[in-house]
Amino acid sequence: MFESKILLYCSMGLKQIDHGSKEYLQMVNLRYEIMRKPLGLNFSQEELAKEKNDILIGAFDEDEMMGCCILSDMKDGCARLRQMAVQKNMQGKGIGESIMRFAEIIARDKGFKALTMHARDTAIGFYEKYGYKVKGDRFIEINIPHHIMEKKLR
Repeated sequence: MFESKILLYCSMGLKQIDHGSKEYLQMVNLRYEIMRKPLGLNFSQEELAKEKNDILIGAFDEDEMMGCCILSDMKDGCARLRQMAVQKNMQGKGIGESIMRFAEIIARDKGFKALTMHARDTAIGFYEKYGYKVKGDRFIEINIPHHIMEKKLR
């Protein structure tokens, strides 16, 4: 397992992507397959248009997107991490960890003091491994239990 993670890190590239680009279309498709399709949901054009000013992050193996996330400016020194997704067959191979670390570096470089998110309850353990703490009570979003999680950036 450890050896496969090293090989993946060596071949994988992380980068910011542009809204509307071919990489962005890959991102929308990945998020749909992992997060929306299982719930019978889709993206509206209005939702996607709102992402124009967000920080869009992708993890690639050559030209294929392995995983992604979005950082949205909350206008209070805090960025919200959203739409974290990794290809099903690539989960558990360190891609999510790489995306998290890269997103934190970008957020810090852009002057954000904290990251927050609405984490699905099934993902809380993943985020806790990277120092995120649950804030407040459970709530339902898109018919799924969530908690707000937060981490101060150093």
